[in-house]
Amino acid sequence: MGSGDTTPVGSTAGSEYGGDSRTTTSPGPCRGSFTDIPTMSGTPLTSPSHPPSGATCNLGTINPELYKTDELEGDLDQYPDDHIGRVWLQLEYHSDAEKLLVTLIKAKNLPSRLIGSINSCDPYVRLYLMPDERRYLQTKIRKKTCNPRFDETFGFQELYPWEGKRMLRRDLEREVSLSPRELGQVELSLCYNENLERLTVTVGDTKQLKVDKELRQEKNEFQSRIALLQQTKVSKTKKTAVVKGSDSPSFNESFHFKVALDALDTTAISVIVTVGRKADKVVGRVQLGSFMFARGRALEHWNLMLSKKRQNVKQWHTLT
Repeated sequence: MGSGDTTPVGSTAGSEYGGDSRTTTSPGPCRGSFTDIPTMSGTPLTSPSHPPSGATCNLGTINPELYKTDELEGDLDQYPDDHIGRVWLQLEYHSDAEKLLVTLIKAKNLPSRLIGSINSCDPYVRLYLMPDERRYLQTKIRKKTCNPRFDETFGFQELYPWEGKRMLRRDLEREVSLSPRELGQVELSLCYNENLERLTVTVGDTKQLKVDKELRQEKNEFQSRIALLQQTKVSKTKKTAVVKGSDSPSFNESFHFKVALDALDTTAISVIVTVGRKADKVVGRVQLGSFMFARGRALEHWNLMLSKKRQNVKQWHTLT
């Protein structure tokens, strides 16, 4: 929660209830006869005990919007004691325009900033299309409410193998701050040769790999697995030799993968460092690739490789 505002790409914002233009005519007595009052289907309403004769009262029209029930409510309003909020949203994708529309409908049961107050909250929502954490779209701020209604639609220009509309409901989770550096670091080098359509990955040194106490031995056995992912599927896996010794082993091995130039946008490299004789205990991992797979430093390393073709681009990465 916080302050700030940006202009959404699109908006479906509007009144939750439609307007009601109501006029009355008072001359003459009312005899219980109702005319000019259509039902939701357009049929006039009349009193069965009094025929529609004589003086009448024009009471206006019925607005169907006033009688709509919220299909998102019901049994979903049961919250656990430690609940910190629930969000309703709708996803809609148009493949012809390659556009993802995200409609943020509402949120409920948000925590109040002041103990004992139920409306001490000025919420807004930021939407990120992962893995890009630098750019976001933001709703308008809703003042003094823990149950805001947003009804705002935002557009992301992306390519997805999906078409249609989907309604989602999600409970908010507390953000857990972890220190990934405790797992250690690994030095990786990338190189792409467009003439040979060859991607080269070199696993170099490591720093202070964290091994659980129950797995520690006098001489730990470390190994790295390098997996090539294409279209979210693992297409090939290779392994380094086992290195015994300290918690900062050096692998210094290179691996080659055949990757077409037009497939780089849907390709990623996953490096997993393991420990143990069977190499079945994971110390940590790092994934490098395009915007579909990576973010932050891993994405920057990948883009730097693409801009410096046929050159070895070396960087340190934190295991997570």
